[in-house]
This record gives sequence, C-alpha cells and structure tokens, in this order.
Amino acid sequence: MKRYFMIIFLAAILLFTGCSPDEKTNNAQTPTACETHIDDDADNLCDKCGLSVLVYVDFYSINDLHGKVIDNEMQPGVDELTTYIKNARIRDDYVILLSAGDMWQGSAESNLTKGNLVTEWMNALDFACMAIGNHEYDWGEEYIKANAKLAEFPFLAINIYDKDTNQLAEYCEPSVVVEAGELQIGIIGAIGDCYSSIAADKTENIYFKVGSELTELVKAESDRLRGEGADCIVYVIHDGYEESGSNDAIQSSAIAGYYDTALSDGYVDLVFEAHTHQTYILQDEYGVYHIQHGGDNNDGISHVEIAVNSVNSNVEVNLARLVETDSYENLSKDPVIDELLKKYEEQIAPAYDVLGSNSYERKSNYLKQLVADMYYQAGMKKWGEEYEIALGGGFISVRSPYSLNAGNVTYAQLQTLLPFDNELVLCSIKGSDLLSRFYHSDNSNYYISYGDYGANLKNNIDPNATYYIVTDTYSSLYKPNRLTEIARYDAGVYARDLIAEYIKNGGLE
Repeated sequence: MKRYFMIIFLAAILLFTGCSPDEKTNNAQTPTACETHIDDDADNLCDKCGLSVLVYVDFYSINDLHGKVIDNEMQPGVDELTTYIKNARIRDDYVILLSAGDMWQGSAESNLTKGNLVTEWMNALDFACMAIGNHEYDWGEEYIKANAKLAEFPFLAINIYDKDTNQLAEYCEPSVVVEAGELQIGIIGAIGDCYSSIAADKTENIYFKVGSELTELVKAESDRLRGEGADCIVYVIHDGYEESGSNDAIQSSAIAGYYDTALSDGYVDLVFEAHTHQTYILQDEYGVYHIQHGGDNNDGISHVEIAVNSVNSNVEVNLARLVETDSYENLSKDPVIDELLKKYEEQIAPAYDVLGSNSYERKSNYLKQLVADMYYQAGMKKWGEEYEIALGGGFISVRSPYSLNAGNVTYAQLQTLLPFDNELVLCSIKGSDLLSRFYHSDNSNYYISYGDYGANLKNNIDPNATYYIVTDTYSSLYKPNRLTEIARYDAGVYARDLIAEYIKNGGLE
C-alpha cells in the first residue's frame, strides 16, 4: 500500500515539475539520479530531488508463547497467525518478526519435542531473532544448544556468560543486523534478572550480567552497531513492567528494576519486552516506546511501525498497537503446523490418549493442593518406612489455562498445566526453616500436605532438630529454603505424572 501511494506521489511530481524520470526515484527506498539524498533542513524530503527520504519498517513481536501452537478453547493456533504475518509481508514494505523469549516450554506439542517443533515453525515464518527467556532453561542448556543448531535465526542474549570462560555463552549472540532496503536495523537482545524463575541447577554453568553491567553492555553494543552503519537500534529484553496499561507515560523509577532509561538517551530507539505477561504500550521520559502483549498465545502480538529518515537516521514511531487474537483467529490456516505435527507425530501422539474422567472443573488452587498431596503420598510410599516425613509440597505453579475442565482428561492437558520437569526429592531441613519456609510460609504459592505425624508436629517443632520433607528440585535447590537432598524419586517422574496416575485410578471421577 505504501508503494502504491509513493508511485502516485512520484507521478504528481513528474507532472507538475516537468522532471524527467532519470532525475527522480520511483520510490523512497531507491537511489535517485542525484545519487545521494540530502536533508539538511530535516523535513524528511530530499533537498535535491524533493522525494521523501523516509523508510517504513514494521516490527511484529511475539512474547511468552509457551509452546501454545494449536487451536483449543483457550487460544487460536499459530497457523492463523502465520497467515496474518504472511499477509503483512505482502502489504508492508519491510516486516521484521522477532521473539522476546519463552517460546518453547508449556505444551505437549513443544515439550515432547523439546522445543524443536516451535523452532521449526519460527524458521518457516522467517523470524529475525529470539531473545532467550528464563523458561528456555527449563530442560537445561543442552536443549538450548540443540535448538540453536536447528534455528535459522540467532538467539540473542548480550548478558549470558559462561562461568568457566567469562565469555558470552556459546549459543548466544549479542545482536543481529537486519536490512530493510537501504537501512541497517540493529537488534540487541538480553535476559532480565530472572534467576528466581529458573531452577538453580539449570544455571550452574552460567551467570547473567544485570543492572549497571547490562546497561554498559547495551551502550557499548549500540555504539558499535551505529559505528558500523546501523540506522536504528531495537532492544528486545526478556523482562518487563509488572502492570498492564496503554499509551501511558512511565517514569524511569517505575521500570528501573529491569530497564535503565539512560539507554533511551541515544542508544535505544524501541524496546520489546516479555516475561511479566502484562499488556501495555508505554513511553519513557525520552519518548522511547516499551511494548508487551500478554502471554500464552491468549492475547495476541505487538506491532510497531517506525519511519526512519534514511539520511540522518532519525527514528519516529508511526504506530504502536497491540494486535488482538481476534484480528487473525478467523483467517485461513496456514498448513505449517499440521505439517510439523505430522513430522513429530510419533513423539506427540501418546499425549492425546485419554487418561480418565474429571467430574467437574478443577481450578488452580485445587490442582496445586493436589500436587502437594501427590508429593506426600508418593514420598510416604517410597521412603515412609525409613524416614518420618513431616510433609510434602513446596513452591507449586500451575500454568495457563490454570484449570482442568470437566470431561475426559489427556496427558497433553496435564502437560500444559504442569509443564515443569522438576524431579521429586526427599530432603532434610532444620526445624526453624521447616516452620518459616513451609508450615508458615508467607509465599502464597507454597502448598503443603501432611498426615497425622505432620499435623501433630506442626505445633511441636524443635527449631534445632532435623526433619524430613518431600518436595521437588525447584524448591529443594532454592537456597533460602536451606534444604539438604537425601534421595531422589524415580527419574523422569514429575508432578503431572503423579496426577496422571491418580486420574487413571479414578481420582477425579
């Protein structure tokens, strides 16, 4: 559409100025007979030929997809989104598609292929890059490395460092440069201070540079990219603002936990964010836009169109909007997902088998408590004769759609609700920590279950004595809990597997 209006504009110039074709361009992105545009008065028109020197670039960003690639009652599949993006590429001059991270973990289709299915979809849709998110670490670095080899686009994280070499992790790039006509678009990626959202054993070999260290890294990379000819710098960070809002001004203090607005003073022109699953369009004190659109493929994607002066590299945001799912959910389905499901059918198919029946909708809190109950029961069965077990449970999280509907239940549904591969462990704990961290935790996501011994113990704990609990590796490796691992449950058995067995035995009927 922009090209069409540019042709009309050119025709008008030729008609009313009498200029010959070799003195004018046929669009704003092609050099004219004057060889080099000049815009000394910064009016976005070439001082010599009079044509616009603006180049329009459309960015589409997806954040926190969590593997939600197929249609269900909660979200549209990405096959319709694929059609939407392909249509955008036909309609717009230059389209750059990127991800702000957390793309794999969260569905049977992605989890059972360890992210490969999603990475292949991203290849098919020609993503420019993906910032690494905290949930990319849920299966460990080996699967990030495997997906990095499969990906036809770079994984960006300027601040993930190898502990042994103190160099950037081997699967990370600090930035990528994407061409948009005569423009060079630099994209810098980073992960926020997300340690608490990653199981501790998955980051044993790496560390993140955050805070002022991250700011200096981004500044230096921006300077390097601009020095090599970049006209615009886009920052993609897997972190974000904690509240939803729209077209609001934001103070630097409100976003200081993850973004230093000093970066907006000439280093960064646009910021795409993630991690918090919030929906917002914000402008900081320098006028730089920050945008995020929800998560779990429930809300949609972010779209920003910029106009860049190809002479002086001035960047203006023409449009910043949140593309809701209803903008594309009724489009025709691109065949890419069906093709990938067919390719990975052998790995995925067992997840669709019916386990049993659920008599009524079970909401998030019920499911979290059920996990704690299963931890306690499994622990008692395996270790109860040898150890007096005070309780089972710990930090338990249920993901979108946050409830289990009435009717037949498949393993795929449980995989979506409980996607984390945290193994069960028997741990020892000091009495004072048992009280503060578990019995009387101030964290609302800690759920516990106990029998007669645990009930009697609750009000009679010796702060200096040693007790035993059953939890998972996410809670056991969290240092403030001060747990000592004694033994592990059967390898490859996770919370969802315990629930699956419970359902098979009629537990939810």
